[in-house]
Amino acid sequence: MDDRVNFDLNDSLKYYLSDPVTVPTPEAVPALLDCENDLESLTSALINEVLNRIVDSVAENTEAIATSSSFDSLQFLLKCAPTCSRFQKDFASEPDSELFLLSRSASYLPPHALSKIFDLVVSGLSSENDILSTDIDGDDQEIVQHHRNLLEIYGFLLQWCVAAVETKAAEKPAPPAKGRGGKASKAKSNKREDSWDSSTQLLAALDTMSKVLRQKLSKIFLTTSERDTFVNLFTRSAYLVLESEQRVKNKEVRMHAFRVLCLAVKHHGHAFGAQTSIIQNLSYFEHLSEPMAEFLHILSEQFDYPQLVDEILRELSGKEFNSNDNKGPKSVSSFMIKLSELAPRLVMKQMTLLVKQLDSESYTLRCAIIEVCGNLLVDLINQEEQSENLEIQINAFFDLLEERFLDLNPYCRCRAIQVCIRLCDLEMKHPQRRLRIAELAARSLEDKSSNVRKNAIKLLGRMVSTHPFGGIHGGQLSLKEWNNRLQVAEAELAALKPPAGSQGLTDKRSAADTSVDESLLDDVTEMEAVSPKRPIQMGEEDKVLALQRAAEEAATSQAIEQLQRVKKYYTDALNFIEILHRASSIICQLLSSKNKSEVIEAMDFFVIIDAYKVEVAMTGIRRMLRLIWTKGNSDEGKGVQTHLVECYKGLFFDAPDQFNENDTANYIGRNMISLTFGATPAELTSLEQLLSNMMEAGHISDLVVSKLWQVYGVQKKEISKSQRRGAIIVLGMLALANPDTVVKEMETMLRIGLGPLGRADLILAKYTCIALRRINPAGRKARESTAKLSNDHAILVKLAAITEIVSDSKEWFGVAEQAIGAIYALSKHPDTLCSDILRRKTKSVFSQRPSSSREEPPDTEEDPNSIDEQPCEASDSKNRRALVLSQLLFIVGHVAIKQIVHLELCELEFKRRKAENDKVKPPEASPSKAGSAAQDELDLIGGTTEDDFTEAMSHIRERELLYGENSLLADFGPLVSEICSNNTAYKNRDLQAAATLCMAKLMCVSSKYCEENLPLLITIMERSKDPVTRSNAVIALGDMAVCFNHLIDENTDFLYRRLNDDDISVKRTCLMTLTFLILAGQVKVKGQLGEMAKCLEHSDKRIADLSRMFFTELSTKDNAVYNHFVDMFSLLSAEKDLEENALRRIIKFLASFIEKVSSLRQAVTLKHTLIMTQDKHAKQLADKLAARLARCDNERQWNDVAYALSLLQHKNEEIQKTVNAGYRMVQASA
Repeated sequence: MDDRVNFDLNDSLKYYLSDPVTVPTPEAVPALLDCENDLESLTSALINEVLNRIVDSVAENTEAIATSSSFDSLQFLLKCAPTCSRFQKDFASEPDSELFLLSRSASYLPPHALSKIFDLVVSGLSSENDILSTDIDGDDQEIVQHHRNLLEIYGFLLQWCVAAVETKAAEKPAPPAKGRGGKASKAKSNKREDSWDSSTQLLAALDTMSKVLRQKLSKIFLTTSERDTFVNLFTRSAYLVLESEQRVKNKEVRMHAFRVLCLAVKHHGHAFGAQTSIIQNLSYFEHLSEPMAEFLHILSEQFDYPQLVDEILRELSGKEFNSNDNKGPKSVSSFMIKLSELAPRLVMKQMTLLVKQLDSESYTLRCAIIEVCGNLLVDLINQEEQSENLEIQINAFFDLLEERFLDLNPYCRCRAIQVCIRLCDLEMKHPQRRLRIAELAARSLEDKSSNVRKNAIKLLGRMVSTHPFGGIHGGQLSLKEWNNRLQVAEAELAALKPPAGSQGLTDKRSAADTSVDESLLDDVTEMEAVSPKRPIQMGEEDKVLALQRAAEEAATSQAIEQLQRVKKYYTDALNFIEILHRASSIICQLLSSKNKSEVIEAMDFFVIIDAYKVEVAMTGIRRMLRLIWTKGNSDEGKGVQTHLVECYKGLFFDAPDQFNENDTANYIGRNMISLTFGATPAELTSLEQLLSNMMEAGHISDLVVSKLWQVYGVQKKEISKSQRRGAIIVLGMLALANPDTVVKEMETMLRIGLGPLGRADLILAKYTCIALRRINPAGRKARESTAKLSNDHAILVKLAAITEIVSDSKEWFGVAEQAIGAIYALSKHPDTLCSDILRRKTKSVFSQRPSSSREEPPDTEEDPNSIDEQPCEASDSKNRRALVLSQLLFIVGHVAIKQIVHLELCELEFKRRKAENDKVKPPEASPSKAGSAAQDELDLIGGTTEDDFTEAMSHIRERELLYGENSLLADFGPLVSEICSNNTAYKNRDLQAAATLCMAKLMCVSSKYCEENLPLLITIMERSKDPVTRSNAVIALGDMAVCFNHLIDENTDFLYRRLNDDDISVKRTCLMTLTFLILAGQVKVKGQLGEMAKCLEHSDKRIADLSRMFFTELSTKDNAVYNHFVDMFSLLSAEKDLEENALRRIIKFLASFIEKVSSLRQAVTLKHTLIMTQDKHAKQLADKLAARLARCDNERQWNDVAYALSLLQHKNEEIQKTVNAGYRMVQASA
């Protein structure tokens, strides 16, 4: 071949790497050279003709590629396809050829032609490699050099083809750039070309590269630089393939590329180049972080070359990242984590260097090192052979993890917790380390980051489910049981140990030694004493006894050691359980978290510990009930409710699989009843909502309901009161969703709850009345047409009778309240029936008393100390009369309130019927305009029918109920006032409380009665010694503020005074009442908010939390906190009992809402308007507070004002100078 190309690899690479289109191709086919400035002449036919001729020649002889014409023609065609060189993006110069200029951005080489060139180069290289395999072992250097030249040509072309193919695969389908005159034909490409998949050809190319790299290239390339230049042709292509994320996802392509790189590193000195490339790839390509770790694992495992891993980890350990670089640390972190999973022992060798990254500013790197430690721990713990050195390493990694629980970044703290969660699943438990981790997790429950708290809850739950204390006594973690076991073990251990004064064999020997006189122990004496003596000869019996004694002591020693281990085991279990108990109280509080995922984790935790019989689990499970009221703007609120239902289903409604249908119903019924045991009223209200929701969703079957009725109605067998009560409580809750639940069993309720059993158990009677009320539901679930009962119906007769029973129990009041409520819910004419009840009750009360309507005052001349002289019968009689009078007044007050509600319902029912009649009534013929105008005037004068009815209802309420001639309640108004105003005559505490409550209810009926008795109620609220009475008076004033706002508005100061009440319950009641009134806009705030702000620092947590909630809600009102800030500050700073630190915490809390309000407005106003508003608010507050600096009487006041100013971004230099001058300077100027 005379026209053989004079190919120099270094020169060609110089052109190619700078700009592929600058590669000279002077010997290309002339027809192709003519296309450089004539794009239309570069047709598929011409390209195919040129390629077919080259393919035929190469097929006959692989050396044909080395001809100048063939080689330059292939290079010319490859220049028509763009290659994205990652080494140089900007080109130094523009080519003269229009074809090559446009080919930088669009391909002018059809895909089928590129595919043909690719196949040609790959197949040619493969054939050349086969020939080389037979010639490489020969001694002819000319043949070897000939093969070298061919390998370089094929390798160079293959690198170019791979770059072109990868560029083609990466580009999105788009029309190519147009040349001169446009090229409509170039825009048209068939579907087969567009859908060309080069993966198969790429695999063949990578496989051929691997075959070539298996050759003894050192015999072909005499110098290292020549060999490296050639090898880089293949490695550069492999790295280019890996840069494509889609290629990396293809496992087969990825493995072929890895094999090329592994062979280059192992046999051809590519280690340093691979190290540099891997570090660069981690910096620029995030998707290569895990594949690079996989490559190093393959290199070390399959090719036995772990040195590269060591070098890369050593370099990464000292690498520092820019604070603005987020991509680099993230990629390096993923790489180290993946590598520690695949090759933990390789990472272990460099761990002393990698640990330095824990001091890095990048939290991502710190998280990675934490996870790497976890992966190494997993590997160490899972090793079969355990040694002392291994235990030291395990402890070192545990220590490192425990330190990260205190990392400054919450993500790092979360990662440490997540690693511990994974370690919990390992078979080897390390109990001591688990205890320490449990303590740290319990401490993390108080972390300020909700994500940390959530993971800490998850960790504790996982530690419970994988705890190591189930080997002896099962997996239950009852504190009481484990305490008993520890006490038994200690008793057994104490029994085995010898008494304090006794001695064993060893003790006897030591005692004999110490009894020797020290003066005899000189050298001569020892020789004379020891040498002539021989051991005393023991008889057979003595030998047997000695052996028995030794055996017994050995057995005792072994038993003691075993019991000591058992004791240690019990102690560790108890320590773990105690940690769970402490943590549970905190997790209970986290059930109220605003973070819904944290709440869900807390619920799951209590479900887990309940399965292990931890005593405090039930507290959390009951606390979970309030989550049924969770609300959320998105699906979060529903998610919490749904999860709560699922938790309760799993706890109480999912029976064991082996149970049949009847056993399942019994199981569910017992669990539902047990939920009512010891429940507070708030918990019962939440349980009612939960069970009614579950009833509506169909989670409670009819068979379960029938089982509950069986428990409630059983009479032949004695059952506990709590069971029967629980059954009717649950049934009443279910009736809220389905009233038919109780409608079908009314006879049972009459026989049980309102019969002898109910009279004997008033709590049972009370909940029976509640269940009866559910026959006609109220509120949103009320039916449009409810069937009312006549007053002679058996239910109403029984309800009336239950209110008239004589009982000394306090539970009577609850029964009477619910019975009267049931009467008003079920009766057609409840007022008539309640009037009869009042008459009978009044007759019963006053028929037992003297003619005087007043309780006889005690004789003032009697000595109060002479108790023995007073007959017990007289004292009991007075208490009895006071009790029945209290019961009467309670009925009076409750009937009055219910009558108001009844009147309102009558009015609503009237309006509903009128609206229905207006719809059904046919339209009448329209009258004349004159007649219509006259009718309108008459309507305006006389009022509509609805107005007449409303006015009549108001008249009845104001004038008839308490002041009508025929009103029964009118007789009790003066009586109640008399009892309340004469507390010296009517000294009975219960009577005074009942009278005050009754008077408060009557005051809600009529504004006239309210105005007359308001001073008396306020006096009682101020002076009464009974906290219950004071609380009732506070609630009553709140109700009157809603009913008669004009009367209460001037007396709100008395209400605020109760915030300083000595009793916690009164203070809490007052705060709740004021919270409702202020947020609902029922009372005007006149500078008294400072009293509520003081509650932020109250010792009672519920009061402090309620106050926080109040101000949080108040801040949503327009400028509410801002408007009252100065008044609140004045009151707080004047409070002498308020500590300085407490004042500052309150002021800081309140000042935060001013900023929050401004931030909230940013979403709904223009930005510049917001800034002006925020600056205006801060400036105005700062001016008002700064004016106080000169008037401060002492340094404490001045410091308080200065602190408040520091919280405001006022940007006033004059104020800042005044503050910086200090208190003394202000005093001097003043």
